[in-house]
Amino acid sequence: MSGFDTYKTPLDSRYSSAEMKALFSQRSRHGTWRKLWIYLAEAQKELGIDSITDEAISQMQAHLTLTDEDFKTAAVEEKRRKHDVMAHVHAFGAVAPAAAGIIHYGATSCYVTDNAELILMRDGMDLLLPKLAKVIDNLAQFALKWKSEPTLGYTHYQPAQMITVGKRVAEWAQELMMDLENIEHVRKELKFRGAQGTTGTQASFMEIFHDDTAKIDRLNELLCEKAGFPACYDVSTQTYTRKVDLNVANAIAGLGATVIRITSDIRHLANMKEMEEPFDKDQIGSSAMAYKRNPMRSERIASLGRKLASLPVNFSSTFSSQWMERSLDDSAIRRIDIPEMFLLADAVLIGMDNVSDGLVLYPKRIDAHNREELPFMATENLIMKLVAKGGSRQEAHEEIRVLSHQASDVVKNQGGKNDLIERIKSTEYFKPVWDEVDAALEPKLYIGRSPEIVDRFCGKGGVLEKKLMPYRDYIKKAGTAQLNV
Repeated sequence: MSGFDTYKTPLDSRYSSAEMKALFSQRSRHGTWRKLWIYLAEAQKELGIDSITDEAISQMQAHLTLTDEDFKTAAVEEKRRKHDVMAHVHAFGAVAPAAAGIIHYGATSCYVTDNAELILMRDGMDLLLPKLAKVIDNLAQFALKWKSEPTLGYTHYQPAQMITVGKRVAEWAQELMMDLENIEHVRKELKFRGAQGTTGTQASFMEIFHDDTAKIDRLNELLCEKAGFPACYDVSTQTYTRKVDLNVANAIAGLGATVIRITSDIRHLANMKEMEEPFDKDQIGSSAMAYKRNPMRSERIASLGRKLASLPVNFSSTFSSQWMERSLDDSAIRRIDIPEMFLLADAVLIGMDNVSDGLVLYPKRIDAHNREELPFMATENLIMKLVAKGGSRQEAHEEIRVLSHQASDVVKNQGGKNDLIERIKSTEYFKPVWDEVDAALEPKLYIGRSPEIVDRFCGKGGVLEKKLMPYRDYIKKAGTAQLNV
Protein backbone atom coordinates (compact mmCIF):
# COMPACT_ATOMS: atom_id res chain seq x y z
CA MET A 1 0.00 0.00 0.00
CA SER A 2 1.30 3.44 -0.93
CA GLY A 3 2.05 5.95 1.84
CA PHE A 4 -0.56 8.16 0.19
CA ASP A 5 -3.31 5.66 0.99
CA THR A 6 -3.23 5.90 4.79
CA TYR A 7 -3.55 8.77 7.23
CA LYS A 8 -0.33 10.55 8.14
CA THR A 9 -0.26 13.20 10.82
CA PRO A 10 0.68 16.63 9.45
CA LEU A 11 2.92 17.04 12.49
CA ASP A 12 5.14 14.45 10.84
CA SER A 13 4.83 15.39 7.19
CA ARG A 14 4.65 19.20 7.44
CA TYR A 15 5.43 20.83 10.72
CA SER A 16 7.85 19.27 13.21
CA SER A 17 11.62 18.87 13.20
CA ALA A 18 13.50 15.69 12.40
CA GLU A 19 15.06 15.56 15.87
CA MET A 20 11.73 15.83 17.70
CA LYS A 21 10.11 13.24 15.45
CA ALA A 22 13.07 10.92 16.02
CA LEU A 23 12.83 11.35 19.79
CA PHE A 24 9.18 10.24 19.86
CA SER A 25 9.60 7.54 17.23
CA GLN A 26 8.91 3.90 17.99
CA ARG A 27 12.60 3.07 17.60
CA SER A 28 13.49 5.71 20.19
CA ARG A 29 10.71 4.73 22.59
CA HIS A 30 11.35 1.01 22.51
CA GLY A 31 15.11 1.58 22.46
CA THR A 32 14.55 3.49 25.71
CA TRP A 33 12.68 0.48 27.08
CA ARG A 34 15.72 -1.65 26.32
CA LYS A 35 17.99 0.88 28.07
CA LEU A 36 15.74 0.69 31.12
CA TRP A 37 15.90 -3.11 31.14
CA ILE A 38 19.69 -2.88 30.95
CA TYR A 39 19.77 -0.33 33.78
CA LEU A 40 17.62 -2.63 35.91
CA ALA A 41 19.73 -5.71 35.18
CA GLU A 42 23.01 -3.89 35.79
CA ALA A 43 21.79 -2.46 39.09
CA GLN A 44 20.36 -5.80 40.24
CA LYS A 45 23.63 -7.55 39.36
CA GLU A 46 25.62 -4.93 41.27
CA LEU A 47 23.37 -5.53 44.28
CA GLY A 48 24.02 -9.27 44.29
CA ILE A 49 21.50 -10.96 41.98
CA ASP A 50 23.75 -13.83 40.83
CA SER A 51 21.44 -15.08 38.08
CA ILE A 52 22.28 -11.97 36.00
CA THR A 53 25.52 -12.78 34.16
CA ASP A 54 28.05 -10.63 32.36
CA GLU A 55 27.09 -12.43 29.16
CA ALA A 56 23.44 -11.44 29.64
CA ILE A 57 24.37 -7.78 30.11
CA SER A 58 26.72 -7.90 27.13
CA GLN A 59 24.07 -9.38 24.84
CA MET A 60 21.52 -6.79 25.94
CA GLN A 61 23.93 -3.95 25.32
CA ALA A 62 24.73 -5.31 21.85
CA HIS A 63 21.05 -5.03 20.87
CA LEU A 64 20.12 -1.68 22.34
CA THR A 65 18.82 -0.32 19.03
CA LEU A 66 15.89 -2.22 17.62
CA THR A 67 16.14 -3.51 14.08
CA ASP A 68 13.17 -3.73 11.75
CA GLU A 69 13.26 -7.49 12.36
CA ASP A 70 12.93 -6.86 16.11
CA PHE A 71 9.79 -4.84 15.47
CA LYS A 72 8.36 -7.65 13.35
CA THR A 73 9.04 -10.15 16.13
CA ALA A 74 7.36 -7.89 18.69
CA ALA A 75 4.37 -7.31 16.41
CA VAL A 76 3.76 -11.03 16.01
CA GLU A 77 4.01 -11.57 19.75
CA GLU A 78 1.79 -8.61 20.63
CA LYS A 79 -0.90 -9.82 18.26
CA ARG A 80 -0.79 -13.11 20.11
CA ARG A 81 -0.44 -11.85 23.70
CA LYS A 82 -2.27 -8.50 23.39
CA HIS A 83 0.45 -6.90 25.57
CA ASP A 84 3.03 -4.57 24.11
CA VAL A 85 5.54 -4.68 26.97
CA MET A 86 5.66 -8.47 27.10
CA ALA A 87 5.92 -8.56 23.31
CA HIS A 88 9.05 -6.43 23.50
CA VAL A 89 10.43 -8.47 26.39
CA HIS A 90 10.11 -11.48 24.09
CA ALA A 91 11.71 -9.66 21.14
CA PHE A 92 14.62 -8.50 23.31
CA GLY A 93 15.13 -12.01 24.70
CA ALA A 94 15.15 -13.42 21.17
CA VAL A 95 18.29 -11.45 20.30
CA ALA A 96 19.81 -11.62 23.81
CA PRO A 97 19.07 -15.24 24.79
CA ALA A 98 21.45 -15.20 27.77
CA ALA A 99 19.27 -12.46 29.26
CA ALA A 100 15.88 -13.88 28.27
CA GLY A 101 15.12 -15.15 31.77
CA ILE A 102 16.07 -11.98 33.67
CA ILE A 103 14.79 -9.17 31.43
CA HIS A 104 12.13 -7.21 33.36
CA TYR A 105 12.99 -9.12 36.57
CA GLY A 106 10.71 -7.94 39.39
CA ALA A 107 9.30 -5.11 37.31
CA THR A 108 5.82 -4.18 36.22
CA SER A 109 4.99 -2.80 32.79
CA CYS A 110 5.03 0.76 34.11
CA TYR A 111 8.69 0.36 34.97
CA VAL A 112 9.43 0.75 31.28
CA THR A 113 6.41 2.67 30.01
CA ASP A 114 6.38 5.35 32.72
CA ASN A 115 10.11 5.75 33.10
CA ALA A 116 10.49 5.93 29.34
CA GLU A 117 7.82 8.63 29.18
CA LEU A 118 9.67 10.68 31.78
CA ILE A 119 12.91 10.33 29.83
CA LEU A 120 11.25 11.32 26.56
CA MET A 121 9.52 14.34 28.11
CA ARG A 122 12.77 15.45 29.73
CA ASP A 123 14.70 15.12 26.48
CA GLY A 124 11.85 16.80 24.60
CA MET A 125 12.03 19.82 26.89
CA ASP A 126 15.79 19.89 26.34
CA LEU A 127 15.08 20.24 22.61
CA LEU A 128 12.41 22.91 23.08
CA LEU A 129 14.20 25.23 25.50
CA PRO A 130 17.08 26.35 23.24
CA LYS A 131 14.68 26.89 20.35
CA LEU A 132 12.47 29.04 22.55
CA ALA A 133 15.51 30.99 23.73
CA LYS A 134 16.45 31.65 20.10
CA VAL A 135 13.01 33.10 19.35
CA ILE A 136 13.23 35.33 22.42
CA ASP A 137 16.65 36.55 21.33
CA ASN A 138 15.36 37.30 17.82
CA LEU A 139 12.62 39.47 19.28
CA ALA A 140 15.01 41.13 21.72
CA GLN A 141 17.33 42.19 18.89
CA PHE A 142 14.40 43.53 16.89
CA ALA A 143 13.13 45.41 19.94
CA LEU A 144 16.52 47.03 20.49
CA LYS A 145 16.74 48.07 16.85
CA TRP A 146 13.36 49.82 17.00
CA LYS A 147 13.34 50.82 20.65
CA SER A 148 12.85 54.52 19.81
CA GLU A 149 10.51 54.18 16.83
CA PRO A 150 7.21 55.80 17.89
CA THR A 151 4.04 53.92 17.12
CA LEU A 152 0.46 54.06 18.24
CA GLY A 153 -0.36 52.09 21.34
CA TYR A 154 -3.80 50.50 21.38
CA THR A 155 -6.20 49.78 24.19
CA HIS A 156 -9.55 48.16 23.31
CA TYR A 157 -8.01 48.11 19.79
CA GLN A 158 -8.45 51.89 19.75
CA PRO A 159 -5.49 54.30 19.45
CA ALA A 160 -4.27 55.24 22.92
CA GLN A 161 -0.99 56.73 24.13
CA MET A 162 2.12 56.40 21.98
CA ILE A 163 4.62 53.63 22.63
CA THR A 164 7.50 52.42 20.45
CA VAL A 165 7.76 49.43 18.15
CA GLY A 166 10.56 48.10 20.34
CA LYS A 167 8.48 48.27 23.50
CA ARG A 168 5.65 46.28 21.94
CA VAL A 169 8.05 43.58 20.76
CA ALA A 170 9.80 43.56 24.16
CA GLU A 171 6.43 42.67 25.67
CA TRP A 172 6.22 39.68 23.33
CA ALA A 173 9.72 38.63 24.39
CA GLN A 174 8.78 38.95 28.06
CA GLU A 175 5.76 36.67 27.65
CA LEU A 176 7.88 34.06 25.91
CA MET A 177 10.43 34.39 28.70
CA MET A 178 7.66 33.43 31.13
CA ASP A 179 7.07 30.29 29.06
CA LEU A 180 10.80 29.58 29.13
CA GLU A 181 10.84 29.89 32.92
CA ASN A 182 7.78 27.66 33.30
CA ILE A 183 9.26 24.93 31.12
CA GLU A 184 12.64 25.25 32.86
CA HIS A 185 10.87 24.81 36.20
CA VAL A 186 8.98 21.64 35.30
CA ARG A 187 12.13 20.31 33.62
CA LYS A 188 14.15 20.90 36.78
CA GLU A 189 11.48 19.37 39.04
CA LEU A 190 10.99 16.26 36.90
CA LYS A 191 11.82 13.06 38.75
CA PHE A 192 11.94 9.34 37.96
CA ARG A 193 9.46 6.60 38.80
CA GLY A 194 12.17 3.99 39.24
CA ALA A 195 11.43 0.44 40.34
CA GLN A 196 8.36 0.66 42.58
CA GLY A 197 6.43 -2.55 41.94
CA THR A 198 2.86 -3.18 40.93
CA THR A 199 1.15 -0.68 43.24
CA GLY A 200 4.14 1.37 44.33
CA THR A 201 4.84 -0.67 47.50
CA GLN A 202 8.07 -2.27 46.16
CA ALA A 203 6.75 -5.63 47.37
CA SER A 204 8.26 -7.58 44.47
CA PHE A 205 11.67 -6.11 45.19
CA MET A 206 11.29 -6.94 48.88
CA GLU A 207 10.99 -10.54 47.69
CA ILE A 208 13.98 -10.31 45.35
CA PHE A 209 16.24 -8.67 47.94
CA HIS A 210 14.95 -10.71 50.92
CA ASP A 211 13.46 -7.69 52.72
CA ASP A 212 16.71 -5.71 52.49
CA THR A 213 15.20 -2.22 52.13
CA ALA A 214 18.62 -0.59 51.89
CA LYS A 215 19.25 -2.54 48.70
CA ILE A 216 15.91 -1.41 47.26
CA ASP A 217 16.80 2.19 48.02
CA ARG A 218 20.20 1.68 46.43
CA LEU A 219 18.55 0.06 43.40
CA ASN A 220 16.53 3.21 42.77
CA GLU A 221 19.54 5.44 43.38
CA LEU A 222 21.44 3.49 40.73
CA LEU A 223 18.53 3.66 38.30
CA CYS A 224 18.32 7.44 38.76
CA GLU A 225 22.06 7.81 38.22
CA LYS A 226 21.97 5.73 35.05
CA ALA A 227 18.91 7.52 33.64
CA GLY A 228 20.12 10.99 34.66
CA PHE A 229 17.44 11.97 37.20
CA PRO A 230 18.00 13.55 40.62
CA ALA A 231 15.63 11.21 42.47
CA CYS A 232 12.45 9.17 42.29
CA TYR A 233 9.05 10.53 43.22
CA ASP A 234 8.54 9.87 46.92
CA VAL A 235 5.21 8.11 46.43
CA SER A 236 4.04 6.18 43.38
CA THR A 237 1.11 3.91 42.62
CA GLN A 238 1.28 1.59 39.65
CA THR A 239 2.33 4.73 37.80
CA TYR A 240 3.96 8.00 38.67
CA THR A 241 1.15 10.45 39.40
CA ARG A 242 -0.44 11.83 36.26
CA LYS A 243 -0.29 15.23 37.96
CA VAL A 244 3.24 15.32 36.53
CA ASP A 245 1.90 15.15 32.98
CA LEU A 246 -0.55 17.94 33.77
CA ASN A 247 2.23 20.14 35.16
CA VAL A 248 4.32 19.59 32.05
CA ALA A 249 1.33 20.20 29.79
CA ASN A 250 0.43 23.45 31.54
CA ALA A 251 3.95 24.77 31.01
CA ILE A 252 4.31 23.71 27.39
CA ALA A 253 0.74 24.50 26.36
CA GLY A 254 1.20 27.99 27.79
CA LEU A 255 3.56 28.55 24.88
CA GLY A 256 0.63 27.90 22.55
CA ALA A 257 -1.38 30.73 24.10
CA THR A 258 1.59 33.10 23.86
CA VAL A 259 2.26 32.51 20.19
CA ILE A 260 -1.42 33.00 19.37
CA ARG A 261 -1.25 36.39 21.05
CA ILE A 262 1.98 37.42 19.29
CA THR A 263 0.93 36.27 15.86
CA SER A 264 -2.46 37.94 16.30
CA ASP A 265 -0.64 41.23 16.83
CA ILE A 266 1.52 40.58 13.76
CA ARG A 267 -1.56 39.81 11.67
CA HIS A 268 -3.28 43.01 12.79
CA LEU A 269 -0.14 45.03 12.07
CA ALA A 270 0.10 43.39 8.66
CA ASN A 271 -3.46 44.52 7.96
CA MET A 272 -2.36 48.07 8.81
CA LYS A 273 0.72 47.59 6.58
CA GLU A 274 3.03 48.49 9.45
CA MET A 275 4.77 45.14 9.95
CA GLU A 276 4.98 41.93 7.94
CA GLU A 277 6.42 38.50 8.34
CA PRO A 278 9.15 37.53 5.83
CA PHE A 279 7.84 36.86 2.34
CA ASP A 280 9.86 34.68 -0.05
CA LYS A 281 10.46 35.82 -3.61
CA ASP A 282 8.38 33.05 -5.17
CA GLN A 283 5.84 32.75 -2.35
CA ILE A 284 2.16 32.92 -3.31
CA GLY A 285 -0.13 34.73 -0.88
CA SER A 286 -3.42 33.82 -2.52
CA SER A 287 -4.46 31.46 -5.32
CA ALA A 288 -6.96 34.05 -6.56
CA MET A 289 -5.54 37.45 -5.61
CA ALA A 290 -1.99 37.68 -6.92
CA TYR A 291 -1.30 40.97 -5.14
CA LYS A 292 -1.89 39.61 -1.64
CA ARG A 293 0.86 39.05 0.93
CA ASN A 294 -1.13 37.12 3.51
CA PRO A 295 0.47 36.49 6.94
CA MET A 296 0.33 32.76 6.25
CA ARG A 297 3.19 31.74 8.53
CA SER A 298 1.70 33.64 11.45
CA GLU A 299 -1.66 32.03 10.71
CA ARG A 300 -0.04 28.60 10.72
CA ILE A 301 1.61 29.32 14.07
CA ALA A 302 -1.68 30.57 15.53
CA SER A 303 -3.48 27.47 14.29
CA LEU A 304 -0.93 25.07 15.77
CA GLY A 305 -0.81 27.18 18.93
CA ARG A 306 -4.56 26.83 19.33
CA LYS A 307 -4.26 23.05 19.28
CA LEU A 308 -1.34 23.14 21.71
CA ALA A 309 -3.10 25.53 24.10
CA SER A 310 -6.14 23.22 24.24
CA LEU A 311 -4.27 20.12 25.45
CA PRO A 312 -4.17 20.66 29.23
CA VAL A 313 -7.85 19.80 29.56
CA ASN A 314 -7.03 16.27 28.33
CA PHE A 315 -4.22 15.88 30.84
CA SER A 316 -6.44 17.28 33.60
CA SER A 317 -9.19 14.79 32.77
CA THR A 318 -6.74 11.91 32.65
CA PHE A 319 -5.23 12.83 36.00
CA SER A 320 -8.57 13.28 37.73
CA SER A 321 -9.91 10.00 36.31
CA GLN A 322 -7.19 7.78 37.82
CA TRP A 323 -9.07 5.52 40.23
CA MET A 324 -7.25 4.33 43.31
CA GLU A 325 -3.82 3.06 42.26
CA ARG A 326 -4.31 3.21 38.51
CA SER A 327 -6.87 3.11 35.70
CA LEU A 328 -5.80 2.12 32.23
CA ASP A 329 -7.89 4.83 30.59
CA ASP A 330 -4.73 6.93 30.79
CA SER A 331 -2.93 4.79 28.24
CA ALA A 332 -4.35 5.44 24.79
CA ILE A 333 -4.80 9.18 25.23
CA ARG A 334 -1.26 9.66 26.54
CA ARG A 335 0.14 7.74 23.56
CA ILE A 336 -1.38 10.47 21.41
CA ASP A 337 -1.21 13.61 23.51
CA ILE A 338 2.30 13.48 24.96
CA PRO A 339 4.11 13.12 21.62
CA GLU A 340 1.73 15.56 19.92
CA MET A 341 2.27 18.14 22.66
CA PHE A 342 6.00 18.13 22.00
CA LEU A 343 5.64 17.99 18.22
CA LEU A 344 3.20 20.93 18.33
CA ALA A 345 5.48 23.00 20.56
CA ASP A 346 8.39 22.18 18.29
CA ALA A 347 6.38 23.20 15.24
CA VAL A 348 5.31 26.56 16.65
CA LEU A 349 8.90 27.35 17.64
CA ILE A 350 10.14 26.53 14.13
CA GLY A 351 7.51 28.91 12.78
CA MET A 352 8.22 31.58 15.36
CA ASP A 353 11.94 31.48 14.67
CA ASN A 354 11.32 31.77 10.93
CA VAL A 355 9.02 34.77 11.39
CA SER A 356 10.83 36.59 14.19
CA ASP A 357 14.21 36.35 12.47
CA GLY A 358 12.95 38.25 9.45
CA LEU A 359 10.22 40.66 10.54
CA VAL A 360 9.76 43.55 8.12
CA LEU A 361 8.86 47.02 9.41
CA TYR A 362 7.46 49.98 7.47
CA PRO A 363 8.38 53.11 9.49
CA LYS A 364 6.87 55.58 7.01
CA ARG A 365 3.54 53.82 7.16
CA ILE A 366 3.73 53.81 10.95
CA ASP A 367 4.52 57.53 10.96
CA ALA A 368 1.57 58.23 8.69
CA HIS A 369 -0.74 56.51 11.17
CA ASN A 370 0.89 58.40 14.02
CA ARG A 371 0.24 61.72 12.28
CA GLU A 372 -3.43 60.88 11.87
CA GLU A 373 -3.90 60.47 15.61
CA LEU A 374 -1.32 62.88 17.03
CA PRO A 375 -3.62 65.92 16.95
CA PHE A 376 -5.86 64.22 19.50
CA MET A 377 -2.91 63.12 21.65
CA ALA A 378 -1.37 66.59 21.58
CA THR A 379 -4.44 68.21 23.12
CA GLU A 380 -3.54 67.30 26.70
CA ASN A 381 -0.17 69.03 26.30
CA LEU A 382 -1.85 72.10 24.85
CA ILE A 383 -4.31 72.19 27.75
CA MET A 384 -1.38 72.12 30.20
CA LYS A 385 0.34 74.93 28.33
CA LEU A 386 -2.81 77.06 28.43
CA VAL A 387 -3.16 76.48 32.16
CA ALA A 388 0.49 77.47 32.64
CA LYS A 389 -0.35 80.76 30.95
CA GLY A 390 -3.23 81.40 33.33
CA GLY A 391 -6.09 79.67 31.58
CA SER A 392 -8.73 77.41 33.13
CA ARG A 393 -8.30 73.68 32.66
CA GLN A 394 -12.05 73.10 32.61
CA GLU A 395 -12.61 75.77 29.95
CA ALA A 396 -9.69 74.52 27.85
CA HIS A 397 -10.95 70.93 28.14
CA GLU A 398 -14.41 71.97 26.91
CA GLU A 399 -12.98 73.92 23.98
CA ILE A 400 -10.85 70.93 22.97
CA ARG A 401 -13.79 68.56 23.40
CA VAL A 402 -15.97 70.56 20.99
CA LEU A 403 -13.23 70.91 18.37
CA SER A 404 -12.26 67.22 18.67
CA HIS A 405 -15.84 66.11 18.02
CA GLN A 406 -16.00 68.38 14.98
CA ALA A 407 -12.74 66.96 13.65
CA SER A 408 -13.94 63.41 14.31
CA ASP A 409 -17.07 64.13 12.32
CA VAL A 410 -14.95 65.24 9.36
CA VAL A 411 -12.95 62.00 9.54
CA LYS A 412 -15.77 59.56 10.24
CA ASN A 413 -18.79 60.98 8.44
CA GLN A 414 -17.24 63.06 5.68
CA GLY A 415 -14.22 60.88 4.93
CA GLY A 416 -11.94 63.87 5.27
CA LYS A 417 -8.58 64.48 6.91
CA ASN A 418 -8.19 65.13 10.65
CA ASP A 419 -8.26 68.94 10.79
CA LEU A 420 -8.17 69.37 14.58
CA ILE A 421 -4.89 71.28 14.50
CA GLU A 422 -6.20 73.70 11.88
CA ARG A 423 -9.29 74.27 14.02
CA ILE A 424 -7.14 74.95 17.08
CA LYS A 425 -5.00 77.40 15.10
CA SER A 426 -8.10 79.29 13.94
CA THR A 427 -9.84 79.42 17.32
CA GLU A 428 -9.09 82.64 19.22
CA TYR A 429 -9.25 80.89 22.59
CA PHE A 430 -6.02 79.02 21.76
CA LYS A 431 -4.11 82.09 20.53
CA PRO A 432 -1.73 82.04 23.55
CA VAL A 433 -0.35 78.64 22.37
CA TRP A 434 -0.62 78.96 18.59
CA ASP A 435 3.13 79.21 18.21
CA GLU A 436 3.60 76.01 20.23
CA VAL A 437 1.09 73.82 18.40
CA ASP A 438 3.39 72.48 15.65
CA ALA A 439 6.10 71.53 18.12
CA ALA A 440 3.52 69.52 20.07
CA LEU A 441 3.08 67.22 17.05
CA GLU A 442 6.43 65.46 17.48
CA PRO A 443 5.66 61.73 18.12
CA LYS A 444 8.68 61.18 20.37
CA LEU A 445 7.20 63.59 22.91
CA TYR A 446 4.62 60.93 23.78
CA ILE A 447 6.61 57.67 24.05
CA GLY A 448 7.53 58.14 27.70
CA ARG A 449 10.34 55.82 28.86
CA SER A 450 9.80 53.26 26.13
CA PRO A 451 13.45 53.22 24.89
CA GLU A 452 14.74 52.88 28.45
CA ILE A 453 12.27 50.10 29.21
CA VAL A 454 13.49 48.17 26.16
CA ASP A 455 17.15 48.70 27.06
CA ARG A 456 16.65 47.53 30.62
CA PHE A 457 14.90 44.36 29.51
CA CYS A 458 16.56 43.48 26.20
CA GLY A 459 19.86 45.36 26.27
CA LYS A 460 23.36 44.82 27.59
CA GLY A 461 23.24 43.66 31.20
CA GLY A 462 19.45 43.44 31.02
CA VAL A 463 17.01 40.82 32.17
CA LEU A 464 17.08 38.78 28.97
CA GLU A 465 20.84 38.72 28.65
CA LYS A 466 21.08 36.96 32.00
CA LYS A 467 18.11 34.69 31.34
CA LEU A 468 19.41 33.55 27.95
CA MET A 469 23.03 33.02 29.04
CA PRO A 470 22.73 29.19 29.25
CA TYR A 471 21.51 29.13 25.64
CA ARG A 472 23.98 31.63 24.16
CA ASP A 473 26.12 29.04 22.34
CA TYR A 474 23.05 27.51 20.71
CA ILE A 475 21.74 30.94 19.70
CA LYS A 476 25.07 31.89 18.11
CA LYS A 477 25.29 28.70 16.08
CA ALA A 478 21.65 28.32 15.06
CA GLY A 479 20.54 29.67 11.71
CA THR A 480 16.99 30.73 10.89
CA ALA A 481 14.61 27.78 11.06
CA GLN A 482 13.11 26.89 7.68
CA LEU A 483 9.58 25.67 7.16
CA ASN A 484 9.13 22.33 5.45
CA VAL A 485 6.11 23.41 3.38
